[in-house]
Amino acid sequence: MANFNSQKRKNLPFKNKGGSFNRPAFATEAEENEAYQRLRIPNRDELEQFGLVTQLMGGSQIKAICEDGIERNLRIPGKMKKKFWIRENDIVIVKLWDFQPIKGDIIWRYMGSQVGWLKRNGRLGKLPV
Repeated sequence: MANFNSQKRKNLPFKNKGGSFNRPAFATEAEENEAYQRLRIPNRDELEQFGLVTQLMGGSQIKAICEDGIERNLRIPGKMKKKFWIRENDIVIVKLWDFQPIKGDIIWRYMGSQVGWLKRNGRLGKLPV
């Protein structure tokens, strides 16, 4: 009898300690929504453009080359300091200051798969990527 039960149990899914069965093999609704996420694109009317980080200067100061070919001094605003860790060669969205256009703020950082999508669709044509 014990042999019969052990063979029958082999086909059952493994039960975790928490009482739930293993995760199903098909994708969940949340995973499917991640694949179709919309990307944030710079709004030209609000003086936003793409930038490539070239140097970290410390104290939340960064140098980046923007789409128009100018190297600008940028800062990371306080609400982004701890949320996003920005490194060299990252693609970011830069919002230029209207009163001093040689400087600006970083308002968005793209992840690896997002950068690939931007390259494939020709959005980063003006940047030296």
